Amino acid sequence: MKTQSTKLRKKVAKEAAFLLYTLQENEYKQAKKRAAQTLGVHILPSNLEVAEELDKIAGEKEGLSRQERLLQMRGEALKIMKALKDLHPKLVGSVWRGATHKNSDIDITSFSRNTKDVQDRLLKGCFRIAKTEWRSVIKQGKRETSFHIHLLLSSNNEAEIVVRDPERMGAQEKCEIYGDTIKGLTYIQLERVLRDEPFQRFLPE
Repeated sequence: MKTQSTKLRKKVAKEAAFLLYTLQENEYKQAKKRAAQTLGVHILPSNLEVAEELDKIAGEKEGLSRQERLLQMRGEALKIMKALKDLHPKLVGSVWRGATHKNSDIDITSFSRNTKDVQDRLLKGCFRIAKTEWRSVIKQGKRETSFHIHLLLSSNNEAEIVVRDPERMGAQEKCEIYGDTIKGLTYIQLERVLRDEPFQRFLPE
């Protein structure tokens, strides 16, 4: 039997997921805080609990179109990765996970010290660059800087390519949402998934 605390956590997780799905909030942390405040409680669920509720909402509201979009976005990701093939691109994020929803974009990491070269490869592949920016974050007390390239695709889907220093290749990174290690898919792995099991999901058990 569910305890009162468990029921409240689920309610907050559902409300936070709704806020994220409807773009009233963009970050899990803020969505959870706002949801708890709205419900008048002081209980915060984990990011994983919110992600599971967000997955349910997307499944209920989007039906078969959700799988169609996932297939389309994985196909688009493969084309982007082909343009960056020797820069060790990896598909990460919700398109890798197979847990996309209507607001999802394609997230790809690549490795190069020459950001202009990465942009030139994308332009040569006929991709439209909407915006570029440098971003810095503090991880485990160290500042990490990466270059972000935002693409607007012909389907109106969006993609974000994060260009990192090659020295960071192979570094393990923990997922802030699911709590597991971000493995992602290489070009060859994504090609195999699209051929053998295009709707495969990569979620922690």
